[in-house]
Amino acid sequence: MTTAVSRDSSIKSEGSATAKANQRAEALAVRLQAGARALGLLAESLTSAEWQTRVPNDGRTIGVVVHHVGTMYPLEIKLAQLLSVGQAVAGVTWDNVHEINAAHAKDHEGTTKEEALELLRRNSDAAAAAIRALSDQELDNAAKASLYADAPITCQFMLEDHAVRHSYHHLAKIRATLKK
Repeated sequence: MTTAVSRDSSIKSEGSATAKANQRAEALAVRLQAGARALGLLAESLTSAEWQTRVPNDGRTIGVVVHHVGTMYPLEIKLAQLLSVGQAVAGVTWDNVHEINAAHAKDHEGTTKEEALELLRRNSDAAAAAIRALSDQELDNAAKASLYADAPITCQFMLEDHAVRHSYHHLAKIRATLKK
């Protein structure tokens, strides 16, 4: 019989409710890390010229976009954690998102590949750890989210639509830009 350690550090058998409860969170964390790893691998392979290439219909350089993904993980996780305890996400609008992205692009225009990749690795690992700490009940908890016109959304939806999807979204845009 194999064992798994629950959030409260007690040992549970693999067939227990605690072990099963964390399978969804584990799957989300694995998907997040796979996306971040794929983005990181592509970014590592870029030449200096490719790193500075601007993404069409976005305007940011590829380097800034990679740094942006790493930067956003903590905020995306924080919003999901609010929902995980049934608290509403208030005051966050798409206009805010665009302002944050524009300010980030301006502040990090000269980011190096090493800086961006380290941030992406560090923050994706922290995001995955935070996701793994969530129970099924926390993933299922829902509350109003201003980013979605105050529609009640679940913690899991917020994670999937933001933190988990983020690297895949930008990876596709970068590949299209570079035709890779």
